Amino acid sequence: MESPAAMLARRLAEDAEAVCRHYLPNGRRQGRYWIAGDVENSRGRSLYVRLTGPTSGPGAAGRWTDAATGAFGDLLDLIAANQRHGSLRDTLDEARRFLSLPRPVPVATLAAPAPTGSVQAARRLWAMGQPITGTLAERYLGARSLTDLGALSVLRFHPECFHRGEHDPPDAPPQRWPALLAKITDLDGQMTGLHRTWLDPDTAGKAPVIPPRKAMGHLLWHGVRIGTATDVLAAGEGLETMLTLRRALPVLPIVAALSASHLSALILPAALRRLYIAADRDAAGLAATDTLASRAAAEGIEAVRLLPRLGDFNDDLVAFGLLDLRAHLRPQLAPEDAATLLTQHGD
Repeated sequence: MESPAAMLARRLAEDAEAVCRHYLPNGRRQGRYWIAGDVENSRGRSLYVRLTGPTSGPGAAGRWTDAATGAFGDLLDLIAANQRHGSLRDTLDEARRFLSLPRPVPVATLAAPAPTGSVQAARRLWAMGQPITGTLAERYLGARSLTDLGALSVLRFHPECFHRGEHDPPDAPPQRWPALLAKITDLDGQMTGLHRTWLDPDTAGKAPVIPPRKAMGHLLWHGVRIGTATDVLAAGEGLETMLTLRRALPVLPIVAALSASHLSALILPAALRRLYIAADRDAAGLAATDTLASRAAAEGIEAVRLLPRLGDFNDDLVAFGLLDLRAHLRPQLAPEDAATLLTQHGD
């Protein structure tokens, strides 16, 4: 069985030039080699890193030699020397960071697997995720004009998330795809579930799997929440829809219920006085909007429907741009909220 160090060295060697460009930016490519002064990124020509070749043995990709000192090794050795690490663990963690790989789960954790689809399983998968900055998840969201989201604590990325299709045989092994993770919480901020969107590394779009999105854990009554709601809140179905609203109105607390039926059943904060409902322009979405608006009114909460021009607000953002979206939202907002939510953007 391949050791963790051997696996990481092999993965690094598969993209040796990217490793060199990151850790030895003062060097340059010359034929099949990256040439630099030394492992600490000095300028010069004594260090040679092979960029192509077999995965092991003589001439393997990633092998390097410093002609001035006689030092040699693989790309893990290069990273250790470049970063001046004092332990192998530090080097392995740095390699995983560069490769956007999660740290391995401790054996003690694996010894007691959580029930499939449970809240416990959702929490464990969430713990294995990483920030989305610099990952495929960030590229996916960027393609939907959703940028500058790396600081959001409710989003993470998993490079190899299991997927089981609706029609896969029960004994078929699960597929592994990168995934955008979104944390589902209750009103108190406690995690109750997890939403996964599987991604295609080749296109940065949704992965070619059915379904491309799934939730696990306890979703009913809860949602993906950004910001702390006191007297004003915006609610809607889709994650991208509500991230769009958050981008247009950054100080407005939001919750994505993740489906029309769950939007209808969403639990509302006790102190809420005004609820904005971001509608999707389809039969299910409009019906869920009406149901939630009626529930809010029965609880003494003013319900304000926000309607996009196209299918949903993310479609509007992609088609018309951020400034146009804010201009479209302004007349739909309560006047006192429009002044608070839009004036910071100079609208």
